[in-house]
Amino acid sequence: MHNKAVVLINLGTPKAPTTASVKEYLNVFLSDRRIIKMSPLLWQPILQTMILPHRPQRSAKLYQKIWRKDGSPLLTYTKRQQELLQERLPDFRVEIAMSYSEPRISQTFDKLLDAGYRDITVIPLYPQYSGTTVGSVYDEVQNYFLHTDKIVDLRFIHSFYQEEDYINYYADKIKAKLQQTPVDALLFSYHGVPVSYVKDGDPYPKECYDTTQRIMEKVGEIKYFQTFQSKFGPSEWLKPATDATLKGLPHRGYRKVMVIAPGFVADCLETLHELEVENKGYFMSHGGENFIYLPPFNDDPKFADLLAKLVQE
Repeated sequence: MHNKAVVLINLGTPKAPTTASVKEYLNVFLSDRRIIKMSPLLWQPILQTMILPHRPQRSAKLYQKIWRKDGSPLLTYTKRQQELLQERLPDFRVEIAMSYSEPRISQTFDKLLDAGYRDITVIPLYPQYSGTTVGSVYDEVQNYFLHTDKIVDLRFIHSFYQEEDYINYYADKIKAKLQQTPVDALLFSYHGVPVSYVKDGDPYPKECYDTTQRIMEKVGEIKYFQTFQSKFGPSEWLKPATDATLKGLPHRGYRKVMVIAPGFVADCLETLHELEVENKGYFMSHGGENFIYLPPFNDDPKFADLLAKLVQE
């Protein structure tokens, strides 16, 4: 028996596009101290009385718009990549886990350890490191082993945006699309984080800029912008904001844009609705003529190739 395993970890998703399921999911997600750094004594009353009574109902309606026959796109694509990676790594057992929904990280580790796996590579499915994503996964994996004697050989991949295959994937897709449909500018949109987290030392924006630069070096001469999306709450977040930028671009003569979200490996609410519906709406209603959204890896076997390379390096 081979005793090596790989665990692919993504954010998570509600079980169903219903208010109750979304509420359950958001409660877990927004209670993570890496996501909201406020003291729970202050934060939990706000969460329980001001956010959870209202937000899940709104979010559930949005999830209903992106939900598919086989469920949540994020979970479907993650499972597909698990299958593709398993084909490429016959000597490993490939499992998935989610930070805020099932299968939870602890459930997946229980399963692997019970089956005798003692050499585990953990790949959080976030190309760029942020404490809110990769850092949170790292904490949870470490906490799983805290105060136990079930210690294993653990390898942790903390980012992979610098991999040549990752950069080439986006550069090639952008160039191919530009040949079919020329645009005035490219817009790279990354999930934002509060500015205070960056001041505390989160290298995330630097890794985002680095990603954009590396891709653009291969794409060549065309105007491009980099922005941050998905602001939540009253604190100051990374700027420029995706929505404000897209509202302004047509007035500056950029009426045809291609939007790329290289911080996501699979389509989810933030891309399928926030970018393709909301932000497209802002752009078009402010004089935009053509809005092209370039999807991430999703179920492309090239992503499994990249993951296999990470594991074998």
